[in-house]
Amino acid sequence: MSPWSSDSLPWIARQGKVRLKPVDLIIVSVCSLAALALVGPCRWAPGALPSAVGFAVLALGPLVLRTLQATWPRQWVLSWVADFWLLPVVLVAHELLNPLVDAITPVLWDAQLATLEERLFGFQVSVLISNAVPPWLQDVLMVCYYGHFVWGFSLGVTLYLHKRTAAFDEFLLALGVFFAVGYSAYIVVPAIGPRLFLASSFPGPLQGVVVTPFLDSLMRTPIFIRDCFPSGHTGATLLVLFYAFRFSRRVFWTMLLPGIGLIVATLSGRFHYAVDLVAVLPVVVLSAGLAMALSRSSSRRGYTSERSMPVDAIVRP
Repeated sequence: MSPWSSDSLPWIARQGKVRLKPVDLIIVSVCSLAALALVGPCRWAPGALPSAVGFAVLALGPLVLRTLQATWPRQWVLSWVADFWLLPVVLVAHELLNPLVDAITPVLWDAQLATLEERLFGFQVSVLISNAVPPWLQDVLMVCYYGHFVWGFSLGVTLYLHKRTAAFDEFLLALGVFFAVGYSAYIVVPAIGPRLFLASSFPGPLQGVVVTPFLDSLMRTPIFIRDCFPSGHTGATLLVLFYAFRFSRRVFWTMLLPGIGLIVATLSGRFHYAVDLVAVLPVVVLSAGLAMALSRSSSRRGYTSERSMPVDAIVRP
């Protein structure tokens, strides 16, 4: 008998089954695919192995956490971490993308995006808006820009604490789909944005009264900066606003103006081309539509939004 069989783990086996939610399946599949690519066809790219290890850890997260949750169901900390595992995945995976981009699309697409913007609008929208925004307003907009993860986390916590399980699961599923598609687009269409590619078109550094220079400098420190197309900040904000309007009007009205400021800041802060904002709209619609369809399908069939698997599945030979 294998030392890792379920018979050798009676203290786990008695707890029943691990229940993976749809967002868990997205995390496991997408991160596993990234890890396999980095140890396979993309293994020659600089930093491929460390990134592969990172993606593998992110992929194992839901399996390990849901197993622990099934083993100790009364430990609310385990449930909390398992349910919010998408947050560290989004943050960490972003910093692991460089080797994939180097291997798959090593050439920047800024020239094509800037040309498309000229053809659509007749000018560079970020240049026009950045020059028109006064320094005091730029400070406000930059503060709004840094609320990118705050609002999604706030809505998630609100739904979670009020035990709106179905709403919480659908919201997390929509975010999971959105970031999976968005990060895939970063790999296929890497771009650094107008703040770097069109630097000569601006009269000087981004101007503010108090916080703008500091906040702008922080955006130059991430490991991965080829994340311009489509605008993740805009898409995530629109997605949170949509779900807040459906499930928590208090969160919706609280974040509406800061959310609008965040979207404007993507242009005034020179982070994105206007075409990045246009391109993200179908991604938002796809993410919300798919999450709603899956949620309603499960509800009509009388299923839960989770998938069961034997609790010893990750250790079974």
